[in-house]
Amino acid sequence: MGGGRAPRRGRPPVSDEQRERQRLDISRHAVRLFAEQGVAATSGEQIARAAGVSERTLWRYFSTKESCVEPLLTKTIDAFRAVLHAWPAGIDLTEHLRAAYRPVLESSSSADIEAVHTVVRLTRDEPALRAAYLMLRERAEDTFAEVLAERMGMRADAFEVRAQAAAVNAVLKVAADRLAHDTAETGITPEVLHRHREQLANALSLVTRGLSDGRGN
Repeated sequence: MGGGRAPRRGRPPVSDEQRERQRLDISRHAVRLFAEQGVAATSGEQIARAAGVSERTLWRYFSTKESCVEPLLTKTIDAFRAVLHAWPAGIDLTEHLRAAYRPVLESSSSADIEAVHTVVRLTRDEPALRAAYLMLRERAEDTFAEVLAERMGMRADAFEVRAQAAAVNAVLKVAADRLAHDTAETGITPEVLHRHREQLANALSLVTRGLSDGRGN
């Protein structure tokens, strides 16, 4: 009879923010279970139960149980993306990294920081997690290429740019692996963080020479 809309039935739609929060929470539980009992012995059902979600929700967010680690691993990649985007004109990249770089986003909790390092340590002995980690890093190269292309005054798909982006990505991966190893016993201390920054800056200086003379300066 009336012209109004019928009331919506079922659950309200999940916002992007809620979705990312839920994915991150699932990731935390997955990492804990992987660390406690290994990847092979951990099922999607166990992860879903620990996170308080249905298996249907878990598989809607993640294609495999191993990919559940991506939200946490993304934190370390996003930290480098952020500092790269903030790279000021006229400043050498290594100088900028020494002043501004942190291995994870500043908004991350101490528990998440440790979880990130736990994941990276696990990837050494868990091939499936390593594959997920490397795929995530490969996708991050596009961002690196965009920033480097602007600095070099070239197209993002130019060979020289892609090669530089791949080299930067490789250095970042090695540095992240070393940091995860160095923090296994002590966590992130000021001394460990300083050493990490220096190792990263020194290594990147070898693969990004000449960028300070590009169009961005």
